[in-house]
Amino acid sequence: MKDIITIDGPSGAGKSTIARLLAKRLGYKYLDTGALYRAVAWKIKQDNINTEDKESLIGALSKINITFDGEKIMANGTDITSDIRTPEISELSSKVSVIPIIRDYLFTIQREIGLRGKTVIEGRDIGTVIFPEAENKFFLDASFEERGRRRHKELKEKGGEVSLKDTINDITARDNRDSTRQSAPLKKTGDMVYIDSSNLTVEEVIAKIMASLRTS
Repeated sequence: MKDIITIDGPSGAGKSTIARLLAKRLGYKYLDTGALYRAVAWKIKQDNINTEDKESLIGALSKINITFDGEKIMANGTDITSDIRTPEISELSSKVSVIPIIRDYLFTIQREIGLRGKTVIEGRDIGTVIFPEAENKFFLDASFEERGRRRHKELKEKGGEVSLKDTINDITARDNRDSTRQSAPLKKTGDMVYIDSSNLTVEEVIAKIMASLRTS
């Protein structure tokens, strides 16, 4: 399975940017799995659902149809691309991502999209759980400080008011949740190509990935 490229890694490592540009370079589709979790978190917030209420969660998932229109993410036909990029939804998506019911629901969606072929998929459990059989698997990382700086810059550009220290603390907390959760924790496996992007440009990261791709 060489036409599925997986990119895993922690928050702020640059996965979305790299995956999107890599897909464009290769003529592949791009799947932002984080957007799927954000869409579910948005739905949970909209319906004021208690995340510990299993029946309510099942009901909410049965009523949301998540689709992609280019780079837009749609929920029941409504464009929620901007709505899911707030710090509040980001935090909530991190919390709901540990819930097995939600992970199982999104597992099916991710597999269906990826199995259509020629797809770059990024997330936190793509190469370990969603497509462990993929032959082109990468783990993109960066230092806490660099990831915090990038995320802080992104939030400021969107009008957010948060300190760099708080941003780094948030990333540290999210790393802990992602790597210690019982269901599909974030981890690097031996068959993944590890790339530390702390001191690399976007083009340098893409070049490393392109040079490592197995095509035959």
